[in-house]
Amino acid sequence: MKIAIFPPNSLILADLIERRGHEPLVLQKEIRKRVTDVEIDSPPLNITAEEPIKGLKYAAIEVPSGVRGRMAIFGPLIDAAEAAIIMEDAPFGFGCIGCARTNELSMFCLRKRGIPLLELHYPTTKEETMEVVNKINTFLDQLEKSEESNG
Repeated sequence: MKIAIFPPNSLILADLIERRGHEPLVLQKEIRKRVTDVEIDSPPLNITAEEPIKGLKYAAIEVPSGVRGRMAIFGPLIDAAEAAIIMEDAPFGFGCIGCARTNELSMFCLRKRGIPLLELHYPTTKEETMEVVNKINTFLDQLEKSEESNG
């Protein structure tokens, strides 16, 4: 099952999902496609001039082009998601904090999809960390069971 994660570049969430046999929809894979594309003249930018236009599907013309550019990358991941895990209040090192408006829009889009969704607050103690990992594993196990019963 394809699982969207937020923050979209969290290696921790991606690893937990892969270990349970699911496919994490992560930013790193999308950026790699763009960086290795000969169409990109400036790899640090990681987008073409067309990306903000593609982002119009997810964000209005009035929003900053940076938000539209990010949504051109995040949006297709959200569209492809069959389930999602959102980690709120994560520190900077956990994943891309990026643009606050893009983050809000991404979480809004994930929530309105109507897909199975697990929302967690970033743990601050060892006990909370163990609880978060258990909740993620339980969520992923339930997805497997529902997929088996539907498949």
